[in-house]
Parts: sequence; C-alpha cells; structure tokens
Amino acid sequence: MGGPPSAAQRRLVEGADPETGRLRGTDAQLAALVKRGLAFRHPRPPHDHFLTPAGQRIREKEPPAAPEPPASGGVFAARVGGEDGTVASGPARLREVRGAWQGLLEMRRMTNRDGATDRPCEWERSHLVRAAALALEAAGHQPEGGEIPGYRVRATPQPEAVAVYAPDEETLRACAATLEEAGWQPGECTEPRTRVRYLLASPRRV
Repeated sequence: MGGPPSAAQRRLVEGADPETGRLRGTDAQLAALVKRGLAFRHPRPPHDHFLTPAGQRIREKEPPAAPEPPASGGVFAARVGGEDGTVASGPARLREVRGAWQGLLEMRRMTNRDGATDRPCEWERSHLVRAAALALEAAGHQPEGGEIPGYRVRATPQPEAVAVYAPDEETLRACAATLEEAGWQPGECTEPRTRVRYLLASPRRV
C-alpha cells in the first residue's frame, strides 16, 4: 500500500514494545499496519501483532522522546539483574517473558536471510544485553534482585559481546548452556584482579 503512514499509525509504530516490537491497537488499526507491510500477525495464539523490519525502520528514524521506561512502568523489559526497585514476578511475568521470547523467535524468522530461528538476528546484535537477558529469563534462570542471588548481564568494551555473572559455578555453567542453545557463543573467563569467573558471550553468526 503506497504513501506514508498516517499520524495515528506512526503513533502505534512508535508505541510498539521496545524489546519485541509487539503492537497494541484496535483490530482495524493493526490490520491497516499489516496491509502496509509494517506489521505481521503471529500465527499462534494469542495472535499478537509485531513490527516487520519496515516498521522497525520507521520507528528507528524517529528521535526518541524519552529514555526507555523500566519494566515497572508498564513496558516489557528483560531483566538484566540488579534492577532497582520492585520488579514484577509470578505467573503474569512468566507469560510476558514467554510471549517476548516467542516474538523474538518470530523476528529471527522474519529478518534472518535464511529464516533461521536458531541464531540471533540484527536486532539482538544491536541490543546485546537485553537480548542475552531475555534468553536467560525465558529459560527460567533467576536474575539477581535485592537479596536474591542470580545472573547479571553487563555490556563489555568488546564488540558484540556481553558479560554474564552468576552466584556460583553451577549456575554459570547452566547459563552458558542456555545461551549456547539460544544461538550464542559463551566462554568462561576470569577477571584478572578479582579472579571472579564470568561468561563472555557473543551472538553466533552461522
């Protein structure tokens, strides 16, 4: 469908979930975005709608109005560990995380040239920390929070690499197995000064 999207359609695109591209709107609004090629309807229930690469490009051209809100503000964000304040948990959070992971797999299918879902897509390469954290949380790993020990995902100076910390060796190895299954290449490293063990993980390309 030709022509630029309307102001209302742009607002829907800009309001998409920053992690997965999931859209919210009326059936008619979402159908119009699908017709323009800016969104697609997930084939499995609950048949949510997500931005296509074309929709993502439109959103990325828009200057950000404000920093990304935290999970407590009503917008989904993968837990990287060590978040301040109260973070939602329980069955509702589990459903959100599983939905976000399924959306990410669909994004892989839509944007990887060969349609592969077993390795990260470009969105994940530009959101390394959030992408790795989503893979861990979706697999059931406990993020660090308050007095609760768990994983922490942090950025590193190295291109396309994140550091993953865990409270013990067993948890660290379990995180490594999860990331490898999710299409990442994890390797155990040791900090020179503190001797703390951690994972250095990069998204796999092939």
